[in-house]
Amino acid sequence: MTLLASLLRELENQKLSVNKRAELSCEAAKEYEDKGEYEQARAMLREFWRRIGERPNIAGLEDNTAAELLLRAGVLTGAIGSKNQIARAEETAKNLISESLSIFESRRYKKKIAEAQTELALCYWRTGEYNNARDFLKVALSQLTTDSEVKAKAIVRLAIVERGNANCERALRILTKSAPLFEKINNQMVKGIYHVTLGITLRNLWESEKQSGYIDRALIEYAAASYHFEQAEHRCYLANTENNLGFLYYKIGLYKEAHTHLDHARRVLVSLKDTGTVAQVDETRACVFLEQDQIVEAERVARSAVRTHENSDRLVLLAEALVTHGRALARLGNHRAALADFRRAIDLAEHAGSTNRAALAALAAFNEMGDHLAVTEGHGFVTSGKLRKDIQALERELIERALDAAQGRITYAARNLGVSHQTLNYMLETRYKDLLKKRRAKRRESPRK
Repeated sequence: MTLLASLLRELENQKLSVNKRAELSCEAAKEYEDKGEYEQARAMLREFWRRIGERPNIAGLEDNTAAELLLRAGVLTGAIGSKNQIARAEETAKNLISESLSIFESRRYKKKIAEAQTELALCYWRTGEYNNARDFLKVALSQLTTDSEVKAKAIVRLAIVERGNANCERALRILTKSAPLFEKINNQMVKGIYHVTLGITLRNLWESEKQSGYIDRALIEYAAASYHFEQAEHRCYLANTENNLGFLYYKIGLYKEAHTHLDHARRVLVSLKDTGTVAQVDETRACVFLEQDQIVEAERVARSAVRTHENSDRLVLLAEALVTHGRALARLGNHRAALADFRRAIDLAEHAGSTNRAALAALAAFNEMGDHLAVTEGHGFVTSGKLRKDIQALERELIERALDAAQGRITYAARNLGVSHQTLNYMLETRYKDLLKKRRAKRRESPRK
């Protein structure tokens, strides 16, 4: 008999005390969580917690049981809210988990304190608040001195946070150093998350360094993740792995294979009614369509992803979808709407504290609207009116960012912007003279004796 079956059987006992029933209900809910069956997990708590948005009834429960009920309700609020794009669900989840954390702290229950901090970090990660997420995880890990599933979760989530903030080398070090722990634990879901996170990190490193070995290793990690998610019977995470495989094939130019995996992921997620992750898959599909020059289809699919993410708290995902939609609009010639999307994406990414994504959004704007942003050799500005002023303002902002990132070196700044050294110099000397002070002066050769 499985643990879940045993728990369900115990709950049939009508003579259980209220506290014992709540305790067993939380254990059963946790078992369902690990399978990704969040609605079933919520159903296990219905005697104490009726719906998302309401606070569980903890009256008459012992402190530890009350804290566990609040924790489970908070975790499920975040998971279901993210899945179904429920407005302010993450804030509600944070409040519930924070209340749980306070009770555990008053009881000095170190393991549960660390677990609550790890779950709270996940909420902050979902809303793009990476610094807060990192802080909670570091505090949790400082209290977890022995190997455990909670420690494994905290480690993998710290790697996810670092990767999300463009620290892929640091994420790789964290995951590689902790490999023995993930080999030791028995939780198949956590093992799967470890391997898929490692796969995504390797893919990100390939994108920046273009070493083919990273691709081979990423494919191996995705295969391992799929195996463990199958063992855990976690259909949602299996679909996410298919989405990541589709993204990887898109990046290496195998578009047919990309669509195969993305379509598979989408079918599973639609059957699970996971609209939030469907939107992520659609954003990737739109990127593939752009590469295939199917611009109209790309714009339609990206627009759908934007609309879905607008109903959630996931600012970073909305920013990514806006960039993809902006790219499609620019290629369709709708430059005013494209510019609005790019600006909004930059603002959202910066608000979420993701400066690297803000920079990527700015670079996408420059690359897609180059004919309207940059003055190329021998040609003038082709736009007029308010749009011209808006584009010039963004152009100046992008050039300033590029110069700062390149520490004033024109060659590197121009390369990052996708224009020639001569073009960038011309723009600085004719339209953005105030930025000339950021340009590093050329080294003068010493006169020959």
